[in-house]
Formats: sequence, C-alpha cells, structure tokens
Amino acid sequence: MEIVLLLVVYAAYAYNEVGALSYILLTVSSWFLAISWLFAPYLFNPAGFEWQKGGIGVRGEESLEAWWVEELAHIRTFGGRVMETILSLRFFIFQYGIVYKLDVQGTNTSLTVYGFSWVAFAVILLLFKVFTFSQKMSVNFQLLLRFVQGLSFLLAVAGLAAAVVLTELTVTDVFACILAFIPTGWGILSIAAAWKPLMKKMGMWKSFRSVARLFDAGMGVLIFIPIALFSWFPFISTFQTRLMFNQAFSRGLEISLILAGNNPNTGL
Repeated sequence: MEIVLLLVVYAAYAYNEVGALSYILLTVSSWFLAISWLFAPYLFNPAGFEWQKGGIGVRGEESLEAWWVEELAHIRTFGGRVMETILSLRFFIFQYGIVYKLDVQGTNTSLTVYGFSWVAFAVILLLFKVFTFSQKMSVNFQLLLRFVQGLSFLLAVAGLAAAVVLTELTVTDVFACILAFIPTGWGILSIAAAWKPLMKKMGMWKSFRSVARLFDAGMGVLIFIPIALFSWFPFISTFQTRLMFNQAFSRGLEISLILAGNNPNTGL
C-alpha cells in the first residue's frame, strides 16, 4: 500500500511534467510489483475466489492478529523501538512534500505552513474522537452525545465550505490533504505500536487502536472489494483453476474428481 501511495503521489504531481507515456514506462513495473504483493495470495489460492469458503471466527492463535503480533516481535526491545520510530519518520515526508504543493499556500515556503497542516491534522483527530466516543460510557447522555456529534459534523462541513469559498483553498487541495494525512496517520500509528507499553501507561492506546481500526477498514476495503466482486462470478474461479492447473488439464486429469475424493480410474 505504501508503494501504491507513492505511485499515486507521483502521478498527481509529476504526471503533467513527464507525460503519460513516460509515466507508464517508469511506473509499470512498480505497479505490477505492488498489485502482485496485494493480490497474489488470492490469485494463487485455489479457494481464493470461493465465496462460501471465506471463513470467519477462527481461533485466536490462528488469526491474523496473532500473526501480526509475531511480525512485531522486533520492536519489543528498546533498540528495535528506536529504529522503528526513525524509519516511521519517512511517512511525514509525504505530508511535508504535499503541503507545499497546495494552491492555498502559493509560493510560501515557510515552516508555518507545515505547522498549520499539523493543526488541521489534530482537528481531524479530534473530530474522529468525537464520532467514535464509546457508547458504553455515554448510556446516560445519548441525546447529548448525538447532539454534539451532529453539531460537530455541521461545523466541520460549514468550516470546510467557508474555507473553499472565502480563501484560496480549492477542492483539489482538500483531496491533496487527505492524500497527505493518510501516511501521516500511518506513521503515528507505527510509532505508537512501537511504544505500546508507554502508550498504555499514558492512557492513549485505546484511541490509537480506534484510529488503527479505521485505517485497517479503509485498506481492507480497497483490497477486498475486487476480491468480493470476482467471487460473485463462478467463471472467475473456474478460469483461475484452469490457469493454475493448466498442465494437469492438458494431461486429461480431472481435478474436480480428485478434490471431491473420487477415483477417476474406477472405470479402467
């Protein structure tokens, strides 16, 4: 996903300079690499497009969360946490580069512009916290909570609309800010995961976990929507099986009989 984000940023800010043909020639291998990493596990899985074999509710020790914990074993030491923090700083470069490409700031290269981008990011986090406030803690004031959430949403929309109308902020800038804040949020989450014990002591881990769920849901949607759509068409699974077992089909081997547990040589 990070490579895809890089390619999108390159397309947004270098496409007009290098041209369509140059962009395709320069990035086709990178796009192929990123798409392969994202979708190869499903393409080369014989049951990857079988809708009825999705499977949910697996045991904890067999879940992706357990695998994720094992993958983060390298940040359980102080040195690993420091290294992860340093490496995660690369995500803030996205934000820094995109902010100075916004139409609203023009040719201003002051660090104040970068500081304002962090203020905007903090406001977005505050709004997210308002909308994800635990309902279990707000049983006694549900009406007040709904009122505050609705008012916050209206104020945010009105403020954004006023900024577009009254300032030099454009709709393109709004989408650019979204493109800038996605890696910023991921970088903060990576640092928070590295310093998880400290975040728990500070009482901030639940908030970071809520934001992480949002990122996980967003990236999951991007990955699984194509998989889900292909799974609805039976011929996709048939084509995939034919592609994967092409040599077996050419020899007259009936894969379906083997998978069903039947003996294809019973009539011999």
